[in-house]
Amino acid sequence: MTQHSDNDVTGEGSHKLRRNLHNRHIQLIAIGGAIGTGLFMGSGKTISLAGPSIIFVYMLIGFMLFFVMRAMGEILLSNLNYKSFSDFAAELLGPWAGYFTGWTYWFCWVVTGIADIVAITSYLQFWLPDFSVWMSALLCIATFLILNIATVKLFGEMEFWFAIIKIVAIIALIIIGIVLVAVHYHAPGRPEAALSNIWTHGGLFPKGLSGFFAGFQIAVFAFVGIELVGTTAAETRNPQKVLPRAINAIPLRIIMFYVCSLLVIMAVTPWNEVVPSRSPFVEMFVLIGLPAAAGIINFVVLTSAASSANSGIFSTSRMLFGLAGQGVAHQRFAHLSKRAVPVNGLLFSCLCLLAGIALIYLIPNVMTVFTLVTTVSAILFMFVWSIILCSYLVYRKKHPELHAASVFRMPAGKLMSWVGLLFFAFVLVLLSLQPDTRQALMVTPIWFILLAIGWKMQQRKLS
Repeated sequence: MTQHSDNDVTGEGSHKLRRNLHNRHIQLIAIGGAIGTGLFMGSGKTISLAGPSIIFVYMLIGFMLFFVMRAMGEILLSNLNYKSFSDFAAELLGPWAGYFTGWTYWFCWVVTGIADIVAITSYLQFWLPDFSVWMSALLCIATFLILNIATVKLFGEMEFWFAIIKIVAIIALIIIGIVLVAVHYHAPGRPEAALSNIWTHGGLFPKGLSGFFAGFQIAVFAFVGIELVGTTAAETRNPQKVLPRAINAIPLRIIMFYVCSLLVIMAVTPWNEVVPSRSPFVEMFVLIGLPAAAGIINFVVLTSAASSANSGIFSTSRMLFGLAGQGVAHQRFAHLSKRAVPVNGLLFSCLCLLAGIALIYLIPNVMTVFTLVTTVSAILFMFVWSIILCSYLVYRKKHPELHAASVFRMPAGKLMSWVGLLFFAFVLVLLSLQPDTRQALMVTPIWFILLAIGWKMQQRKLS
């Protein structure tokens, strides 16, 4: 195993990525990645689709993604020269895999970033209804660009505080819910808050298996970004200690943030009375008569979307830096500023975000764009997660000595890699059953066709 000291750097040439992200940054980036905006805004729709069985949907997806993260962690720590999963995919599966993974992950975050900026601008309308949507989108992108250009440590600090806000909001919701259930709170015209509300309205599977399966489409998008820790590997101090700690805490965080919050919501308001179009978080605060409820949750969801967009801009620039290092992206993306930040990658990603926001003006229905964009993003993220598992299977075959020496081995590695791959194939089948997600499933192959053309052109240049 390649050993590095805390102050080691990763990259080529005189300018290299610096290990400026500390343990607390990585822990909170991991939490922020595991708690998507989908939990705050999409949980109302998932509850109405699946009822209480939605808890098992989140637990199942979380369980599978834990093994993806363990596979990623073991490979990254086997060689600290890997800057991200794109690097190890290129080495283990071949240059094509690094190219496809890196560019797909870049595109994933550009697509997710567009959805986040759209969300942020709509949340800003709550306080500034007369402010131009176009101007607020421009200001958002400019702010994130400035924050990321400064230093990697500033990015870490921003993510730290964004994640703290999300955690405080969820913990507050859980505590309020437990108190309402304990005192059997009874609002006028509403059922009494009780733990039995979870199973007395048609059981745990009130809509049968079809309802249970319908919950997957939104739930998968809620976990987008869980692999973000893998793009910070080259800028993490003491990665041998920090990365395992962040990855191992994932199951506990999913149980606490997803399962506990949804159980509390359904105990206070029976699942069949949850309004799909509204955030159950806002409803909970309204129930206790908090006049500023809408404003508070609007602020929380805004920071959640800002956190996601900020992370996306960070990770896209690092992916472009890695791709340039592999020789499958323009060498300008390999240039680092005096503060060891890949500025050209940042500028290019932000320009693409601006182009994407122009789409809103071409397609007037924002929700149509949002559903299409988020589903395409979820499908592409599943491709990246699958590549990580395939890389792990090859790593086990090619480097049994590294696996034997690893202090962070993936449990039931080979078996769970195959189980994970079958699970993602199963989710794709589920996405083909719903008309809105089927549309996205049909559009996604266009991206891979474009990538294949790009790869062929790249090969011709090199030959």
